[in-house]
Amino acid sequence: MSEPAGPPNGSPDATAGLRAGLRKLVREKPKSGGWQIGTRLRNYFLTGLVIVGPVTITLYIAWWFINVTDAWIKPFVPAPYLPDTYLPFPIPGFGLIVGFLMLTLIGALAANLLGRTLISFGEQMVSRMPIVRNVYSALKQIFESVVSATGPNQAFQKVGLIEFPSKGLWSIVFVTGETTGEVGAVMPGGEEDLLTVFMPTGIVPPTGFVCFLPRRNVLFLDMNIEDAAKVIISAGMVTPESQAKLREMAEQARRKQKG
Repeated sequence: MSEPAGPPNGSPDATAGLRAGLRKLVREKPKSGGWQIGTRLRNYFLTGLVIVGPVTITLYIAWWFINVTDAWIKPFVPAPYLPDTYLPFPIPGFGLIVGFLMLTLIGALAANLLGRTLISFGEQMVSRMPIVRNVYSALKQIFESVVSATGPNQAFQKVGLIEFPSKGLWSIVFVTGETTGEVGAVMPGGEEDLLTVFMPTGIVPPTGFVCFLPRRNVLFLDMNIEDAAKVIISAGMVTPESQAKLREMAEQARRKQKG
């Protein structure tokens, strides 16, 4: 006797059984550890990339900077004073050392009366040149902004947020201090408690806008100047939270290596 035929493929019973089998297949875990091994290898690779990547790029940039500096400065150093003249191989970084000593010497000379007189005379000569004076003035402002922002007595005190360029859009600003002088005396808008802030325009922090606005319009952040600069330069891709996570991953990798 032949067995009774099952339900047709298009019947509700067949469809329900097919769905149940698919759900069971999805819920089942692979019996082999292939997926776990692949996940571990991926995590190890990413951890190694996080540790080695920044170090490698930093060393490459430092090596490139040393070579470029040597190529610029070494041709101006007399041959008797070059170690390369007496050694069979070049010494990298000698031009960088000479450049550092020369800049220090120029800074020391500029600190006395004679140096300031020479600098003032040179700036007066440059200010009479139509195109050169604009380039020189812009570059001088950029270098002064960078030095004042990274020096020990940095002009930036705190980091905050202001609504710019429109309501609901917030931009990072560096608070330089309270507004004083003629701007503070005028009290624009009838505001007495004003703050002076610097808002970078993009990935070039020395360029931006100097704004005077009421203290109540500034939302202060618990963030240092370095972290805020990283957020701006990286276009928001690097945040203090991501930096903390990277440090945690690096620490975990070190502990695993020691273990």
